[in-house]
Amino acid sequence: MPIFEYRCKNCKKIFEELVRNKEQVITCPECNKSDVEKLMSASVQIGGESKGGGSSCSSCSSGNCSHCH
Repeated sequence: MPIFEYRCKNCKKIFEELVRNKEQVITCPECNKSDVEKLMSASVQIGGESKGGGSSCSSCSSGNCSHCH
């Protein structure tokens, strides 16, 4: 079950939602409207490695967040 990031078109709140199936209606936790858009993810971090290009931290070039955080 993937977690997606959404932005509410009504109040502009950005939030994450665990999506259990394609038919699930996503509603904004702030204003409770279902007029939301799915945002694109820049990268996915798996096991400490950045997948999807570049560093997983915008402020460093190590590619390993345990180095920064």
